[in-house]
Amino acid sequence: MKPLVAALAKGRLSGDAIDLFGRAGILSAGMKSALGALEKKSRRLIFSSPDSDLRFFLAKAPDVPTYVDYGAADVGVAGKDTLMEGRRNLYEVLDLGFGACTMAVAGPEEARDHLTRGNNLRVATKYPRIAIDYFVRRKQQTVEIIMLGGSVELAPIIGLSDVIVDIVETGSTLRENGLTVLEKIAPISARLVVNRASMKIERERIALMIKKLKAVLP
Repeated sequence: MKPLVAALAKGRLSGDAIDLFGRAGILSAGMKSALGALEKKSRRLIFSSPDSDLRFFLAKAPDVPTYVDYGAADVGVAGKDTLMEGRRNLYEVLDLGFGACTMAVAGPEEARDHLTRGNNLRVATKYPRIAIDYFVRRKQQTVEIIMLGGSVELAPIIGLSDVIVDIVETGSTLRENGLTVLEKIAPISARLVVNRASMKIERERIALMIKKLKAVLP
């Protein structure tokens, strides 16, 4: 039987996903053994076992939906932020609960007035599509998007932007830099996604995987 292929985002999400798959009984004994290399920070990217019908690989978080969309993976685990920004053609079938945080507009408290009155806002972000969708489509405000790859919290502090759009987990980084959450855009957590063709071809196996995962979710 051809193994199902799962794509996992590198980093904290992969560890949480592997733990969840283990508790759900989806991982075989051989696969659990293979995962020892991951825990030791091996450079391996692909994991499989002769006694398992699941094969998975690690990829950068923004690439996971791409692998699933194009059929290189049947299923994947990715953050809702990545799915919102990437807008790939796949099925989002299950909220896995971990990796919980919030996509938000943040900035200095005095910027709050700009959000109610304002047009021509300068918004620094790593998520341009999410920012445009929120400000332009949902709030009918005009904005200038400033793309940054590093710590976006710096932008309003030095006057590069009025506000930022970013993920907020505890808010400690914002508070330490005199910033606050001004508006919440969407809750974020890890999601199970499925390739559209795989959902038809491998419906029974994927449905069983979803059932097992649901059984161990809070």
